[in-house]
Amino acid sequence: MHAREYLCSTYTCIEVGFDDDLQVLVMPDMRLFHSKNTKLEVDLRKFLFARGFRYRLHDKRLKGTPDLVFPKYKAVIFVHGCFWHAHENCSHASIPKTNTEFWLEKFAKNKERDEKAHKWLEDNGWRVLTLWECAIKYPQYFTLDDLLEYIECWLVGEAASCELLGSEKLPILNIFH
Repeated sequence: MHAREYLCSTYTCIEVGFDDDLQVLVMPDMRLFHSKNTKLEVDLRKFLFARGFRYRLHDKRLKGTPDLVFPKYKAVIFVHGCFWHAHENCSHASIPKTNTEFWLEKFAKNKERDEKAHKWLEDNGWRVLTLWECAIKYPQYFTLDDLLEYIECWLVGEAASCELLGSEKLPILNIFH
């Protein structure tokens, strides 16, 4: 039995088995995916910084390590990729056809971890805005300017926690909680 690993552009291919019965496992090359400083996150940070908002990045003292932390407003923002966080009913989130069981388990753990972090943050007085990738890249009912203005109003207006999706209209800000 032998195993040999090699890269195929964005995938890692692993040959496993005996010489007469060789199988090739193909898995995404996970080194190419980043959990921090994604393009979506960096673009959002630039906009907010230009508008005078100051924040901390990936504060490990808070459960879930939020992407942006605004201590002045007791608010955090998570920028969730639709694929990685298994965004329900989103056309940009899919389950890979190969190794499906692995991915379903991974997505379930990601969702469970997100829910626990969200609950912990709210229980400790933080407001949480979950911003889905589809809301930034593929909004159906609002423009990017509308979205950015909404985020700004959410921060300064001390609105309740919410999530923004690309397939729905922007929710009414609940500032009388």
